[in-house]
Amino acid sequence: MIRVHVNDPLEKEAIEMLKAKPQLNVTCEHLEKEKLLAMIPEIEVLIVRSATKVTADVIERGTKLRLICRAGVGLDNIDVETAQKRGIKVLNTPGASAISVAELTFGLMLAAARHIARGTLDLKNGIWTKKDLEGVELFGKTLGIIGIGTIGREVAKRAIVFGMNVVAYDPYVQRFEGVRIVNLDELYAVSDFITLHVPLTKETKHLINAESIAKMKDGVIIVNTSRGGVIDEAALYDALVKRKVYAAALDVFEVEPPNDELRKKLLQLPYIVATPHIGASTIEAQTRVAKELLQRLFEELKIS
Repeated sequence: MIRVHVNDPLEKEAIEMLKAKPQLNVTCEHLEKEKLLAMIPEIEVLIVRSATKVTADVIERGTKLRLICRAGVGLDNIDVETAQKRGIKVLNTPGASAISVAELTFGLMLAAARHIARGTLDLKNGIWTKKDLEGVELFGKTLGIIGIGTIGREVAKRAIVFGMNVVAYDPYVQRFEGVRIVNLDELYAVSDFITLHVPLTKETKHLINAESIAKMKDGVIIVNTSRGGVIDEAALYDALVKRKVYAAALDVFEVEPPNDELRKKLLQLPYIVATPHIGASTIEAQTRVAKELLQRLFEELKIS
């Protein structure tokens, strides 16, 4: 039997499908690093989401490890380079949660532009702040999408329907219908809204920083539902305080949970809308993620 360990929560139906395969010996428990290191020599297939960090030492101790499966898009919590050196295949589900993330992106964009969260909080506290919450429309504005992959394209489709002009930067994409592909400097210069849909790599870490913000329009709104590390949050804080950036909407942070002093200060600003990394947290997305992951897993293991 093939030993499979699920170290992060997976949809109940998916667990049942795994356990129904007689070829698999399945265990499901979140193990912190020391316990995972102790168990990993016996594991052939490791299934994780974003909570588990599959670091080089974990991979090196996985002497029987054949597959690392990430139920989600990003692979920044997995040392892919070490896995490849060991001949361990890494699977993920890049498209399964695209619609959910795109919809959250649009919700955050609207919330930032129209002060929805602040208005709600004020009303709950018995305060009528109608005159203080004048916002901006999306219609006729330019949306700059950094990363026009699966999620970025879903955002672009929705932005076009809203009557926005859409430009995008992506070194791997030459054309997408209804979108003008531009370089980063032009995107910064013309965009009223900027949304990020890139993985966290050496090239994208702190892509949005003091220098890039200085190239943006005054009053730009920045949305990030990709990875926290692509924004230098200290630079974002300064730009919000100085009102260079009108508002920011963040689903992800470089430190999660964002409990350190910098991010506490950032979250206290009235120009911030934030959610706790819930881009893929919909019933539909989690169902698609689980089904797609299991399909790929069973194909790799040649299990029908």
